[in-house]
Order: sequence, then structure tokens, then C-alpha cells
Amino acid sequence: MTLWGGRFTEPLSQAVRDFTSDPADRRLLLVDVHGSIAHVRALIAAGLVSGEEGQDLVAGLEQVLVEATAGGFVYEPTDEDVHTAVERRLVELVGDVGKKVHTGRSRNDQVALDLRLYLHQAATGRMGDIDRLVSVLADRAEEVAEIVVPSYTHLQQAQPVSLGHPLLAYAWMLLRDRERFADAAARIGVSPLGAGAGGGSTLPLRPEVAAAEVGFDTVFTNSLDAVASRDFVAEYVFACAQAMTHLSRFAEDLVLWSSAEFGWITIPDSHATGSSALPHKRNLDVAELVRSRAAVVIGDLVAMLAMQKGLPLGYNRDLQEDKRAVFHADDTASGSLAVLAELLGVIEFHPPPPAPETVALLVAERMVSRGVPFREAHQQVGALLTRLDVDGRSLGNVGEKDLEGSAIRLADVEPSDPDEAARRLQSPGSGSPQSVLAQVAEIRHRTNAAQPG
Repeated sequence: MTLWGGRFTEPLSQAVRDFTSDPADRRLLLVDVHGSIAHVRALIAAGLVSGEEGQDLVAGLEQVLVEATAGGFVYEPTDEDVHTAVERRLVELVGDVGKKVHTGRSRNDQVALDLRLYLHQAATGRMGDIDRLVSVLADRAEEVAEIVVPSYTHLQQAQPVSLGHPLLAYAWMLLRDRERFADAAARIGVSPLGAGAGGGSTLPLRPEVAAAEVGFDTVFTNSLDAVASRDFVAEYVFACAQAMTHLSRFAEDLVLWSSAEFGWITIPDSHATGSSALPHKRNLDVAELVRSRAAVVIGDLVAMLAMQKGLPLGYNRDLQEDKRAVFHADDTASGSLAVLAELLGVIEFHPPPPAPETVALLVAERMVSRGVPFREAHQQVGALLTRLDVDGRSLGNVGEKDLEGSAIRLADVEPSDPDEAARRLQSPGSGSPQSVLAQVAEIRHRTNAAQPG
């Protein structure tokens, strides 16, 4: 069955049918039925179908919904897409009155509504996925708040911080990703029903009724824009791509931390893989796959942008391909968030202490607190480290003689260990254990406040 064909005298070529059909839209089945029920209620409100006809149509669609929910909805080989499949089944259930369901509607505004409904629900799902991973990050950060590790710049050890600090850095990134999904959902929640093929209709349609039925507060203001624009899809894919980019960075850190060179974490056998040739290997394939799949989702975003860039108004069949990109991006983001939350929950942390020279800034800032200009303190501490390197010593082995001719005092370097340096951090949002605990509390407050109900 197709929703067109009256003007055509020859059947569609099987090759063309196969090429133009995309079973990916079948995941829109439930939202298509919900959207059709909303459309019928709008037709009733506009007087375009009688109350009795509308009741029959709604009853038939609700039966389709039961079949779809139970997994018993059957597609026929002749169904062009999910929309034609639903209409075919409706006619089978209620007879010729089912043919009125498409009154005042085009597949153009129908599919736009379906996609908006699907993504609006999906955004809520991804926000929930993010909340779960952020919760695990906060829990683990609290557990390891007193463990001091080096932070890194240029992949070189920088300042000593609480191990919770890098974990919470990713939590804050993900919370911004959550906001992006929420922002996207607000723009997605605009009903295009009533735009028809792009020019509107001569029928007295009631778009606001359909919008209210599906839970959208806003109705389109330009019918061409309603059916021809996919910026809302691109925005959703961007939210997925940015979240995946953050997850990829986290995955890279997990790979580094699990290496013998870092030795920060151990992965249990249940979440590691082995090598076909090297008996000793325990690989973190989960993190590596997250890292690589982020690249593919970035490709989905590029595809969505490129797909739109040369399209004339209004609807063009090119837009059928938007579902491939957005479904893949959404599935990948959801799966990656879930598997990293599980992985993080079973990791054992046992990082070695930071290198002694990571307290260099603490020494310089002690000098600054005595009135020494920072640039002078920076230069003198650097020169001291150079002299100590020559002798194979560290800041923990400094005597008065080493400080002759400089503004450095022995009290500036004694005691100077990484744990103390981390605990002395006091600027807002710093990597001290007490700051980590405060961040954990703030993150829990924000995630709890964001929960529905």
C-alpha cells in the first residue's frame, strides 16, 4: 500500500521500491499512532469528521497501539513505510472510515511530528542516562576524595589534586550535556501538524488541538518551515555528539589509567578482554570502543548538516535519511552512557603518589604570601629544581645551602609533600579533598532537583 498513486498507471518498479523504502522508520510506530490519534481529535474539533466517525477512528488506532505495544503489529511487504502500514491496518480494522484519517494531513507534516515526538521522548531518556553516570561519578569521587593524584597539563604531571577532582570534571561536562538535551527538547516540542504538504490547507484545521493532544505547547508559525526544516534533528545529534566527545575523553583517561605506565586502576575480569596472542593482556575494549564510536557520531552530525545545506524549500526526499543519522547517534550515546556507568562502578582505584616536584607551585605561592613577586618566585623555584635534578634530588631533600642567593626559605619547602599541597588548595572549585566533597554535594543537589516530580 502507498498513500499515493491515483495519477499513476504503472506499478512502481521493485528496484525503486526497495531503494526508496527504509525500515528504519518502523521505530516510529508508537509515536505515529499517538500522532494519528491526536490528528483525529483535531479533525473532530474542526468538524471534519463526525463524532461517531472519530470514535471509530480512535478505537481502531488504539487497537493498533495495543498490537504495536505487544509487538504483534504485522508489516506487509507492500507497506511503503510505517505511516502507510498504520493506515492500512486501520482500514482493515474499521473499514472505509479509516480512509478519512489522512484528511488535512500530508506525510510531510506527519513524519515531522513523529520525529519530534520520538526525539522529545529520547531526550528525556538521555537525560536519565546522564543522571545515572553522573551519580556514579559523584559516588566514586566521594569514595576517593582523600586520595591524591597528579593533575596533568600537556600529559605531564602538574599539581596534586584529589582523585575525585578529575572524576567530577567529567560529571560537570555531562551535566552541561544534560542541559543541551533539555534545551533541544524545548525546541523539538513544536507541533507541525496542520502544515500539510507545506502550503497549509483550505480545510478549517485545528493545529492547536493536535499539539495539546501530544503534549506540545507550541504550534508551527510557517508551514514550509514546519515540514522542510531539520535543524531540530541536527541539534539533537549535536547533543549526542558533544556528549560522546566528553565520553571519549573519559574513555581515553580510563585507557591511560589502566596501563602499566599509569597503574591507577584495575578492571575486573568481567569488564576486561584478552588477547588472542598475548596471554598476559587485559584490555579495556569497552573504553576503546566508546572512543571510536564518538567519531562515528560526529560523522552523523556532519551528515545531518550536509544533508540540509543544499535543499530548496520545501520538503525533499533527502530528509528521509535524517532518521539513519539520528537513530544511530541516539542509540550510541545511550549505550555508551550505560556501559561507562557500569564500568566505573566496578573499577578499583590504586594510583601511585604524584612526583615530588608537583609541589613546585605550592613553594612559589608560599613565597608569594610573603610578598615575593610571583614571576621572581617562579624563576627561583625553577632554578632550584634544575640544580636538584643535576644531583638527583627532590624538593624533599633541600638544605639551607641549596637556598643561598635566593629568596626561598627553608620553611617554603619544608614540609612539601603532594598530599599537603592538595589539601592547601583553597580557591573555589579547586582540587582539594574538601572542594571535591562540596562539589559532590552540589552535583547531587542539581541532579535531584532536575528529577521529574
